[in-house]
Amino acid sequence: MQKSNKYTLEGRIRFSEVNHTRRITLPGIINYFQDCSTFHSESLGVGLSYCAERKRVWILSAWQVEIARYPVMGESVKVCTWATKFDGLLGLRNFSMEDGGRQMAAWANSVWVYMDVEKGRPTKPDKREIELYGTEEPLSMEYASRKIELPEGFEEGEPFPVRKYHIDTNEHVNNCQYVQMALEGLEKPMEVKRMRVEYKKSAVYGDIIYPKTAYEKDRAVTELCDKAGKAFAVVEFC
Repeated sequence: MQKSNKYTLEGRIRFSEVNHTRRITLPGIINYFQDCSTFHSESLGVGLSYCAERKRVWILSAWQVEIARYPVMGESVKVCTWATKFDGLLGLRNFSMEDGGRQMAAWANSVWVYMDVEKGRPTKPDKREIELYGTEEPLSMEYASRKIELPEGFEEGEPFPVRKYHIDTNEHVNNCQYVQMALEGLEKPMEVKRMRVEYKKSAVYGDIIYPKTAYEKDRAVTELCDKAGKAFAVVEFC
């Protein structure tokens, strides 16, 4: 029997992961996906310590997350992740979350860039690392472009500083925190069925975020920018 290259994380939706509707939040789903990929790397011996010793890091370049339903507090979930392709400096990874009825609640595609931290530029992962991860067939889903088309009519929001709790082990704003920032800036809550994020550059502690949001038909797009108007991240909710 051929060995599977998928990694599975089983859990139960916690009170701390739900909102007033008793359902898990969008950031909660993203955190499950991020944690699953992190544990996958750790299980293979190419996790945080391994990368830190070699001055390497996988940086998330783009998210596409699809949600069929938001599991409720106390519900068991099964989260799975696997690499689908390695292409030069890039790695592609899929995710899935099955609910208590073993139905697909959410799924995602992600694009990662392997970075040389010392040189501050992308580099190719080692052949051994690629072999350790292996690949599996990608999800059968509608794959959107990595680049998010910007609508017209952006309205500027109130600037805010990057807080200490926004920062992760790479000393940058965590991927999920950008999503939370964008959600906070919406005029009214949305029942998000699809989310995409295009990460442009890393924000760090002490930076000031200048948000601006535009609405178009059934989507909202938020740009999280620096003072000069250059985006750290672009987030689309549908």
